[in-house]
Amino acid sequence: MRIPNTIRFILQSILLGLTAAAVILLIWPALSRHGGDSMDPGAAQTGSYSAAVNSAAPAVVNIYASKLLQPQINPLLQDPLLQRFFGLPQPAPNRRRDNNMGSGVIMNNAGYVLTNAHVIQGMDEIRITLNDGQQSAAEVVGIDADTDLAVLKVSLDNLPVIPIGNSDELHVGDVVLAIGNPYDFGQTVTQGIVSAKGRKRMGITTIEDFIQTDADINPGNSGGALITANGRLVGINTAIISNTGGSQGIGLATPVNLALNVMQQLIKNGYVIRGWLGIEVQVLSADARREIGLQQGGVLVAGVLKDGPADQAGVIPGDIILKVGGKAASNPQQVIEMISGLTPGAFEEILLLRGWEQITLNARIAERPQFTQ
Repeated sequence: MRIPNTIRFILQSILLGLTAAAVILLIWPALSRHGGDSMDPGAAQTGSYSAAVNSAAPAVVNIYASKLLQPQINPLLQDPLLQRFFGLPQPAPNRRRDNNMGSGVIMNNAGYVLTNAHVIQGMDEIRITLNDGQQSAAEVVGIDADTDLAVLKVSLDNLPVIPIGNSDELHVGDVVLAIGNPYDFGQTVTQGIVSAKGRKRMGITTIEDFIQTDADINPGNSGGALITANGRLVGINTAIISNTGGSQGIGLATPVNLALNVMQQLIKNGYVIRGWLGIEVQVLSADARREIGLQQGGVLVAGVLKDGPADQAGVIPGDIILKVGGKAASNPQQVIEMISGLTPGAFEEILLLRGWEQITLNARIAERPQFTQ
């Protein structure tokens, strides 16, 4: 019997479709193995970040810091007359220690540990505990309050070192893991994504360029590691934005590229060398901007330190800074960071708007004074 062409076409189509389906089912496991996040093929294959954690976690330490609090004794109670009137002298109150805890990251074989300044600042005894249980006293190498970073030094052999990534290559949406010691539970890993980059004007530190993440960060995580899905350090967990003190899905980490520069300077100098002009700048109001016809950019000079670099160059309060060293001034925080990054001793052009006239001044950048920590 002869099969009509239409039916033959339908049968051929069905056979072709079944053959294609069989081929796809055969090769699908191979496709699955090679798909997913290119940053971590292992995670895509197993659905796990254990390889990343195993690579980074041994170099994340718990930090325990404390200081001895001297008892406050009312001087009146030391008066012999009052002591005789009220009886024998009262025993002095017992001294006690104020304790703080946080996390840190072992950055190299020399034993340098990066952490947050607020974890160890003002403390007189600092100890670290490694993930394998080893403990050691730690010495403070340097503190940089402007970025809330500090470097410690420990003397242990065969220290694990964390693999270091490049925070400039992070993208919003990348998977990240936070490792630290929340609430002194012991080492804990939480997972999230990069929610935003370059967060500024948070009021946390003087120099701000935070990575925002929704990986849970809680008290005790400060100074711990923010790593990629393949276990590379990209940030130092610094702060949480919270109404309760616990994680609400907004954590902030200092980018590792910024932290490395600070660490290197603290190791070399004991402090961070930054440029300084001796000015106070403020946001330019919308009314002032309209009056002078400035569409965007510009910051208002609110104060000038007498005999400081800006004063010597001729900057006066009321000037509007448009550019520093050829770079546009957009807001006060950005201007402070821009000046901090300039080399002390170098001359830089400052483009100002004074009244309705643009003028250019040459200022010699000074080294920022080291304020008491």
